[in-house]
Amino acid sequence: MFDTVCKFLVETFSADFAAWLLGAPIPLTELSPAELSLEPIRADALILLQSPDTILHLEFQSRPDPTMAFRMIDYRLRVYRRFPHKAMRQVVIYLMPSQSEAVYQTTFEVPGTHHEFEVVRLWEQPAALFLNQPGLLPLAPLTQTDDPAQLLRQVATEIDTITDRRTQSNVAASAAILAGLVLDKDLIQQILRRELMQESVIYQDIKAEGWQEGLQEGRQEGRRQEALALVLRLLSRRVGALPGATRSAVVTLSLAQIESLGEALLEFTNCSDVQTWLMQQQQQLAAAVEQLTTQLGVLSPRAATAVQALSIEQLTKLQEALADWTNEPDLAAWLNTQAETANEEQLAQILARVPDVEPLPGDELL
Repeated sequence: MFDTVCKFLVETFSADFAAWLLGAPIPLTELSPAELSLEPIRADALILLQSPDTILHLEFQSRPDPTMAFRMIDYRLRVYRRFPHKAMRQVVIYLMPSQSEAVYQTTFEVPGTHHEFEVVRLWEQPAALFLNQPGLLPLAPLTQTDDPAQLLRQVATEIDTITDRRTQSNVAASAAILAGLVLDKDLIQQILRRELMQESVIYQDIKAEGWQEGLQEGRQEGRRQEALALVLRLLSRRVGALPGATRSAVVTLSLAQIESLGEALLEFTNCSDVQTWLMQQQQQLAAAVEQLTTQLGVLSPRAATAVQALSIEQLTKLQEALADWTNEPDLAAWLNTQAETANEEQLAQILARVPDVEPLPGDELL
């Protein structure tokens, strides 16, 4: 979502970004990644703008990316192949504070090769630089300040001076979305007028994206119910009827946890095995949450919910990985790679282990 907003801002207010990064509000037009012949590594995050003699390459990042230096030299060479006579400025803009060495890396080096690019850490930038251009206003709450809420109020005041209604609504919506990186949603809505934001193009795009996510969540729940029905039938076959409390605990499991239980139950011989497995799931979760809280601080509700849905196997991987994390965005990135991908093939794998599984009386979910 943040990639979408930043890309929208750069493409809509290219002169503002040129004035900031190139020192002059020169006209820039979008350069399609398709013109570079090769497929882009991340087309959704890639921003390329061009003038007759310069190409501006921007990457916005909410978290450190250890592959960034390689991506910089990769795109520089692609652009040189296509436009050998144009100068190129490459700038990585980090949105969120981080102590990772990656946010300070400005070179790519291997024996015989050295490439340089620029890095902007917004939290180190003076806020005043971002309060005079409409396209930069949404970035202002992420800049150097001890009071991001007050800075957002300044942004709101500047937005009120924009005379074009469409521009005003687009800037307000973009500011609200990016401010969500550092401020609570309710506070943002108190400062920025909701009805103004709803008129914007970017708001409608994000809303449509959310609708698609809602459809995806519905499909996900359908897969979870299908997997749950199967696992309950398998448990009934192997250990008999489950006590009410045990069955209730199973019914509330996430899709990943149900799949994990589907693997484990093949070794079960009685109901106590199910209860032991459930206890191990809770113990593993409690240990992981304690480690996360110790290292990253209190988790946001969204992150906590995502962690609680992980299987025992995923929690083990999480505990192995978190030693390298410094903040919640690191956790969020890892969680994205663990996103549920259950489909018919995964269900078929469980079915294949226990042939001829048919529903038994009373197997239906209530």
